[in-house]
Amino acid sequence: MELQVVLPNEFPTMPVRTLVDLARAAEDLGYTTAWLPDHVLPPGEYGATFGGVHEPLVTIGHLTAVTEHLRFGTSVLVAPLRDPFVLAKQVATLHQLSGGRVILGVGVGWNVPEFDAVGADYAHRGAVTDDMLALLRHLFSAGAAPYDGRRFSYEQGVFAPVPDGPVPIMVGGNSDAALRRAARYGDVWQGLPADPGTFAERARMLAGLAGDRAVLPALRIGWDGSAPVERVADAAVAYREAGAAQLAVHFGGHEGTAARMTALADALARR
Repeated sequence: MELQVVLPNEFPTMPVRTLVDLARAAEDLGYTTAWLPDHVLPPGEYGATFGGVHEPLVTIGHLTAVTEHLRFGTSVLVAPLRDPFVLAKQVATLHQLSGGRVILGVGVGWNVPEFDAVGADYAHRGAVTDDMLALLRHLFSAGAAPYDGRRFSYEQGVFAPVPDGPVPIMVGGNSDAALRRAARYGDVWQGLPADPGTFAERARMLAGLAGDRAVLPALRIGWDGSAPVERVADAAVAYREAGAAQLAVHFGGHEGTAARMTALADALARR
């Protein structure tokens, strides 16, 4: 099971240098991927509820330049708040500049005021996300004009850079719709399950929906140091035995994240 980190990008007072230091520390500790959250214009202050102080795609561009092999992804980018053509261009560019170290993690969003603030369609956010993913698949595979989609179409135009390999797509969410979306478009499904039994059940449903497609079951948890590290390591092992291929951990406040990353990596190394 891959061990991953969710970077603490929800603190406006955090020194920007901290993200660089944490990414490098994660790489040295053997974490495989660092994830960044996303909110564009939330109705409340950034913090425990709203992450994404620094725009994740721009931040990933910077962090891939100061690391060597750590992968980076969005967990999750609120897809229906974005223009799909610009998003495709950004992700394809990041893919090329980073040497293929970028994962696009998407979700449909959940906060009505944020959708209203930017003029996005909350009621149809799931269908919009599906249509965006279909368009991205077409563009990333060097699909040529014309493209006739349900919402997004174009009669002429040239897309570049065309990725020289697959751009991994992660779909986040616990709902049945998220599982169907991951089964159809994703390479990874990242859930937020309540316990290993629930995770195993959702992973079985994902496999049934995906059929011949290989979609990795993954999850995201949080640990701020309030529980003993051995308890968190026990939970990680239980999720691994339940079928998790990847475990992403948010380590709470940025001041203690490096120490907690080290403690968990050491605890799991003893298992």
